[in-house]
Amino acid sequence: MPAKIITVTPSTSLADIFRLTPTQKVGLTKLGIATVNDLLYYFPTRYSNIAEVKLIRDLTAGENTIVYGRVVSAKTAKGFHSKIPMTEAVIEDGTGKIKAIWFHQAYIAKQLEPDTMVKLAGRVEDRKGVLYLANPELEKTKELPIDAGHSLFGADAAAFFYPVYPETKGITSRFLYHHIQKVFSMGVLGQVVDPISEEILTCYHLPSLRTALVWIHTPQKEGDAQAARKRFAFEEVFMIQLARQRDRVAFESHDAFTIIPDSVALLRFIDRFPFTPTDSQSSALESIFADLKKGTPMARLLEGDVGSGKTFVAATAAYAVVATAPRDNKHGNLQVAYMAPTEILAEQHFKSFIEYFKDLPIQIGLLTGSGAKKFPSKVDPAGATAISKPQLLKWVADGTIPILIGTHALIEKSVQFKNLALAIVDEQHRFGTRQRGKLTKKDTVLPHFLSMTATPIPRTLALTIYGNLDLTVIDEMPRGRLPVKTELITPSARKKMEEEIRTELRRGRQAYVICPRIDEPDPEKALALNVKSVTAEAERIATNVFPEFEVGVLHGKMKPSEKEWVMAEFTKGTIHILVATSVVEVGVNVPNATMIVIEGAERFGLAQLHQLRGRVLRSTHQPYCYLFASTDNETSIKRLKALVSSKNGFELAELDLMLRGSGELGGGKQWGISDLGMEAIKNIKMVEAARTEASNIITIDPDLTKHPLLRARIEASHRDTHWE
Repeated sequence: MPAKIITVTPSTSLADIFRLTPTQKVGLTKLGIATVNDLLYYFPTRYSNIAEVKLIRDLTAGENTIVYGRVVSAKTAKGFHSKIPMTEAVIEDGTGKIKAIWFHQAYIAKQLEPDTMVKLAGRVEDRKGVLYLANPELEKTKELPIDAGHSLFGADAAAFFYPVYPETKGITSRFLYHHIQKVFSMGVLGQVVDPISEEILTCYHLPSLRTALVWIHTPQKEGDAQAARKRFAFEEVFMIQLARQRDRVAFESHDAFTIIPDSVALLRFIDRFPFTPTDSQSSALESIFADLKKGTPMARLLEGDVGSGKTFVAATAAYAVVATAPRDNKHGNLQVAYMAPTEILAEQHFKSFIEYFKDLPIQIGLLTGSGAKKFPSKVDPAGATAISKPQLLKWVADGTIPILIGTHALIEKSVQFKNLALAIVDEQHRFGTRQRGKLTKKDTVLPHFLSMTATPIPRTLALTIYGNLDLTVIDEMPRGRLPVKTELITPSARKKMEEEIRTELRRGRQAYVICPRIDEPDPEKALALNVKSVTAEAERIATNVFPEFEVGVLHGKMKPSEKEWVMAEFTKGTIHILVATSVVEVGVNVPNATMIVIEGAERFGLAQLHQLRGRVLRSTHQPYCYLFASTDNETSIKRLKALVSSKNGFELAELDLMLRGSGELGGGKQWGISDLGMEAIKNIKMVEAARTEASNIITIDPDLTKHPLLRARIEASHRDTHWE
């Protein structure tokens, strides 16, 4: 009986055309590869672009090279600690010997009989002064070249311009390369259809989809690979822009509450604050109020550096909304939902709003996973009281409580508003797209949406990720704030730093000490993260360093009631030094805390470090930030020095984008953009071109009915995309 012939298309499952082991199936799933199309769009991170053959005696660590040699020996082995299966081979060329190691590829040992002639292309690594080739590309050869300086860019140049793919257990770069070549040989390129028009491709000198797929996976020269990467980078940003702009048009087709604030009442509310708003804050409010008057839903991102006063803007906007009567009831209130990423931050916003709204006839609710509260309390009109969740939800549903603050608990089905007019999401990048979307889909009349972030975002990233949000930036700090003095501390300077902290503590100030982990590592685990823990560091500080001061502990494993008590004691000043994990990263506001020590600083992202540093930027006292690195890695130290030298978060964001490519202030994983897409985001002209082309299409075809390929593509890739 003849074998069944399968026509291979981009949607064909790999399991239907290849024999895959259980380990390979798990590995492919982990990499997000299920179909032929997934495989074709799994791009190499780099290429083994080797310029010349070298003699073994001339090799140096860190270089990419080609070595011709004879196999002396080959065997399978396992990593001492990791137990990773591998092949170890010894190669010689007459000038010396070098070991070649293939991780996760024990089967290669069977191919390497002694005296076999081989050609190896790979990177030279150094382990304790001994050089070796790591995962080199392997080709058996009949003879060694006469001229060891033979240029590769001759007749067989393409054979060693190998793509290098990200790997996982069971799936090597070699596996991916060869299976992509097999898919090409099955004729799949004849089945792919380019979603981008020939007109756009010609305008920006981009290769077609078929050409780009060949060039990115099997480039004949470096220029081919660059052209292909440029095309796919443009494609990714273009698709994101289409999705964002299409959803924005649909969003704006809904009605929203028309809110025209009473200017006199608004000024009275602003006068309640003990400071004069900065020009940036006033400008942000003007933009928000202009949106609220339109009757179509506002979609705005409020971006401000740590400590710039975004909460004041949010509170004033909230007051303008709840002071407005709904259409059907002149004596009621419109409602505001304010969503924060953690219970600590939600509790803090609740306390802040009580301070802002005290003596006003406006009730405020708090809803978190651990309970519910209401202000004012019947017993204590100046304070809040704990109430049952069902009672709070009843009052929210009938409009009695116009302002509800909370965590992701706000998006549960049981939470129903009567007249939700404004949804505010603080530190919005910490919520998933679906979570943010649910908050704004709680009524037929869509609420206005205000997204806030203290994570400064490079302009190109903001234009891409928030391509359909109006952007407002608060670029001024409140008057009297002093810049944080940030220092990278060496171990020998620790004593001096501790004395500086002691001086400030005696002046009545307080300090944070941040550690990467909660408990000490298990000594039995060889690969355990050997960095400082909260529990051990708190004990060391309390016993040996600052015994005269009160030391507290805060971390994510504590019960909500315990966290609340510790934060209350720290806020009151009873606790002088708070040893914590990065649970204090966002929004925690203790003006008297002016010092922060960050242990193992290289283990935090730059965004985290900037947020943590912002905890001491809450008063007019001089703030200090001390960074300790437990590594001498050049890249890590360079990033920490960037934090020391940066004047503000926006400058840091641009620095990080250049230093790391994808960066951590707006990193690919954080925003759902590939590394290739992040490369594009460095290029403002490419981002603007993609925006322009997407806008041109959406203007004439808002639902993409005339562009079925584009519509299918963004619905497959961005089905969970929300308009913000």
